[in-house]
Amino acid sequence: MALRARQRCHTVLTGLVALAAVLSVAPPASAADTWTEVGSDRADPLTESQGLTSVEVPAGSGNRYTGIGTIPVSVSSRGWNHVGDPDASYDGYYIEPYQADSGTAKMFRVQAPGGTWSEYVHTLGSGEALNNSWVAVAPAGQWMLAGEYGTMSRLLVFPTPGVNTSTSPSANLPQAATVDLDHAVRDVQGCDFVTATQLLCSSDDPAGTLFGITKPLLRIDLSAAPNGTSNVTGHVTALRQLPLRSGCSGTFEAEGIDYDRRSGTLRVIVVSPGFCVLTDSKTYRFTKS
Repeated sequence: MALRARQRCHTVLTGLVALAAVLSVAPPASAADTWTEVGSDRADPLTESQGLTSVEVPAGSGNRYTGIGTIPVSVSSRGWNHVGDPDASYDGYYIEPYQADSGTAKMFRVQAPGGTWSEYVHTLGSGEALNNSWVAVAPAGQWMLAGEYGTMSRLLVFPTPGVNTSTSPSANLPQAATVDLDHAVRDVQGCDFVTATQLLCSSDDPAGTLFGITKPLLRIDLSAAPNGTSNVTGHVTALRQLPLRSGCSGTFEAEGIDYDRRSGTLRVIVVSPGFCVLTDSKTYRFTKS
């Protein structure tokens, strides 16, 4: 009897230790992580269907969007036929991520505060996916993150083109480091910095096997601000499912994301399925509660 009792006690303790380990790796989102939907706006399928960003400089600048209809002919005619979720630095540089079917490079198209456009090309590294789904400029400005598509356990760190003085349109834009994630993510369509060490990301994950929900809003907490000289780690938490409402049934597509630090408003594009892509695709607005 004593032996069986000790065995049962050992089994219980082992289970408790295992449970504690799981909870320490992936704690549930707390009430402080709640993002509440407060409204929505129609997203035009041609010009507002890929990404969006709020622009702070110059003062009074409006929000900017990307879609297939925003790609200049002079850009698409050279093979850069997909634009992702853009971002703007806090000193006014606006950056759009581009990819091409050739699969050998990706391009970042940059508009300086004065209005001049430049292109910075990055040659793909070994094992790097061709996708250039999004960019997120760190608040300090010198470094930016970019993302691949598919199931990934990393984010890519680059010097911010046009802002970081080490960059030049006439030279290859090098990958400087990575953010190593503690939990895989799938089909991330956009990320934006909330603080120097925290990102919010929109995932188009159709399976729901990674976090128990499809199309999740993710939070990534970094171990340190990206500095371009060493890798940092990122702790991933799923906060909620993005809204999936339409007059049509079928597959939704979560797209770009933007956090406006001036108002504390988070915005995410969700494209409706089928014919309703033309009528009720939305940019949803959220505030933290």
